[in-house]
Amino acid sequence: MTRWSFYLLFAAASTLRAAEIEGAAAFTGRYCTGCHNTAGHPGGLDLTSLTFEPGKAANFAEWVKVHDRLRAGEMPPKAMTKRPEPAELAAFLRTLSSSLSAAEAKTTATVGRVMERRLNAYEYENALRDLLHAPWLQLKGQFPQDGEAFRSNKVSTALDVSHVHVSRYLSAADYAIRQVMSVQKTRPPTTTTRYYAREQATLTNKINTRNQQGDRAAYPVLGLEPQREVFDKKAPMTVGVNDPAMRDKEAIAWVSSNYVTGFTYRWDKFKAPVAGRYRIRFSGYTLWAAPLPAKKWLPDFEHLSRGRNDEPINVYTRNGVLNRHVGSFDLTPEPAVHDAGEVWLLAGETLVPDASRLYRSRPNNFRNPMMQADGAPAVAFQWMEVEGPLYDESTTAGYRLLFGDLPLQPNLEVTSTAPEKDEERLMRAFLRRVSRRDRADEADVKRFVGLVENQRRAGHSFTEAMIAGYTAVLGSPAFLYLNEKPGRLDDYALATRLALFLWNSLPDDELRARAAKGELQRPAVLRAETERMLADPKARRFVDGFLDYWIDLRKIEDSTPSAALYNDYYLDDALTEAAVAESQLFFEEMLRRDLPVRNVVDSKFTFLNERLAAHYGVPGVQGVAMRRVDLPADSPRGGYLTQASVLKVTANGTTTSPVLRGKWIMERILGFEIPPPPAVPAVEPDIRGAVTIRQQLDKHRADASCASCHSRMDPPGFALESFDVMGGWRDRYRGVDENKAAEKGLGKNGQPFAFHYALPVDSRGVLPDGRQFNDVRDLKKLLLTDERQLALNLARQLTVYATGAPVRFSDRAEIERMVDAGGLGVRSLVHRIVQSDLFRNK
Repeated sequence: MTRWSFYLLFAAASTLRAAEIEGAAAFTGRYCTGCHNTAGHPGGLDLTSLTFEPGKAANFAEWVKVHDRLRAGEMPPKAMTKRPEPAELAAFLRTLSSSLSAAEAKTTATVGRVMERRLNAYEYENALRDLLHAPWLQLKGQFPQDGEAFRSNKVSTALDVSHVHVSRYLSAADYAIRQVMSVQKTRPPTTTTRYYAREQATLTNKINTRNQQGDRAAYPVLGLEPQREVFDKKAPMTVGVNDPAMRDKEAIAWVSSNYVTGFTYRWDKFKAPVAGRYRIRFSGYTLWAAPLPAKKWLPDFEHLSRGRNDEPINVYTRNGVLNRHVGSFDLTPEPAVHDAGEVWLLAGETLVPDASRLYRSRPNNFRNPMMQADGAPAVAFQWMEVEGPLYDESTTAGYRLLFGDLPLQPNLEVTSTAPEKDEERLMRAFLRRVSRRDRADEADVKRFVGLVENQRRAGHSFTEAMIAGYTAVLGSPAFLYLNEKPGRLDDYALATRLALFLWNSLPDDELRARAAKGELQRPAVLRAETERMLADPKARRFVDGFLDYWIDLRKIEDSTPSAALYNDYYLDDALTEAAVAESQLFFEEMLRRDLPVRNVVDSKFTFLNERLAAHYGVPGVQGVAMRRVDLPADSPRGGYLTQASVLKVTANGTTTSPVLRGKWIMERILGFEIPPPPAVPAVEPDIRGAVTIRQQLDKHRADASCASCHSRMDPPGFALESFDVMGGWRDRYRGVDENKAAEKGLGKNGQPFAFHYALPVDSRGVLPDGRQFNDVRDLKKLLLTDERQLALNLARQLTVYATGAPVRFSDRAEIERMVDAGGLGVRSLVHRIVQSDLFRNK
């Protein structure tokens, strides 16, 4: 492009003075086109032919790339003798920035910065839970997985719609409505019922049966006394109702854990009679089982003694293939009643107490890794007590929304003596509540009442016709889609955006009332509502939803630790669950206490339970409950970089990669985007342990097309090589080689270790600016020298999540103003985002 052509194009796309445009044109000719021309165009950039047409997305992106590389000092290369003076560079960047921002402003004025999008699956599930007062609904899994864009599932480009989505929205709405009706129909009285272990077929079938022997067997005990006659089936399994005191003491003992996919130690006599809230208690204690004299790897239930420690118990639901963690407690050596808390259950769900520390045997020839010379830990359960269903005003609120005070018959048919009047009355009230405005649209009322009438004329009952109408409403574009007018959001649109940000749901009555009065445009009111919503338990949805995509926490189950290299982690669900909880509670703490963003990189505390503390080597933590723990002064833990969840999702279960972990740090923590790699074969790790990944990457970086990115992302990745695929500290890599002796020991699956310790880990590195570090502790210190960059990145990620749109070039100044406004606490950032023009405008 000639200098004159460049001048004309810049002039056409901007409102800059002629002298500024002339200076910008001269700048590229003086410092850029010598390399970036038709003869040689490093990075694929030819500035002699690159036009300035910011209305085209690809062209706009190219100029943003030019701006960013100049601003970062990466261009012109430092080796060049001809480099611009700071004032000259600043003038060019100012000119280019103004032109790009002006171009984006035109688009914003026309369509806004947020594009039309649908509710994602999580938002839809929560919206129906709140609308129908049914917090137990499980709907998210019924939909195809939402896409991801800009590390979020709230951006329009990630939320495509197919005929499958339409079908699933309708079926999910139909299912939810019928679930709510079933709660109205099935109103069993609140009772407290005790379910005895000796009366559960799934437990008694493990006593003295052919397929349940040794470690997989269960044994009848009374306190510390084995009941051999019961085991031999020469005496009844239980004394039953004839001796209530003895019945309470009868127990069944075992030494192994459940499989989350199978759950054989479940209480099968209990099935929740109706979806709702229940309080659960268990009675039991821990034991110590001596080894059999002839087979010392097996427990001898004939020789029992008092348990030596508490055992963590995790409580799960069981209903087909759907298993949910709903509670936990510590089982003590002394027989005691343990409260597992209040839980929400679906109709038909059973419950399973899992002694998660115990091992999970995998065939063949398994051995209990917890068996010592004098025995192994065991658990004994006497009974489970269920109180419920527990009712309150909200129990039938969903039905009242759907059918008011009309009676429901046992066959789930609603009785209406005036269907024409009732259908309009009920539909109008439903649309008023579903609407994100202050009233139902008359055209919608006419449309959906007409649909109900058509259904009745077609021979469907009043009930089925109304369900069809409600389902259509909940699957309609007005309910599913967010599409506001360009410019300032009105109060109703602002209420919707705030609710989707902090609750992943639609506005509640209080927020709707504020909107109806036109109060949300007042900053003080908007701040007060933000505080109210953050203090509500539903704000946990924000924490979970944000972390699922910012740090990829949703991918925690995408990889399984290798049974060959890491069978000490294999099947350890308690460790994985604690790792997820740590990340969630950590962010929740930063949000609640307005802790500085620097904690993202390093902190003096984290959240641990006994299992995760043992994994981290942190002493003094006992019990299954997660709690805030101050870390030892020399601990490498603290912050997200060294949390087990992050280290797991950035590994593949077999090996770790400095490339993947380094890229994660650059993008998720620092906010520097790494472009897709060129067509170069990826590095294949050597699982034999003969060659380290560092040695392989040294060769990889010799390729010029790879070096520019790898020089930035590999070094921080090397610092994390001190952590294995589950985030455990390591000094040496593991390898599997049949020609080398394996380490002695047994994994959680009862199989012998197959790995050997191979080459030492080298966690040293050099950042692109020349700063060196020896390990992750040093790296954290270097990253914390630029706390502003950490805050800018988190503010960007929160803004994407809050608004459902990427942070554009012209949005950067607003993000910087938020960060530079004062303290860098996480809660403060949330408030600044809500008060910002980015949030309050389409």
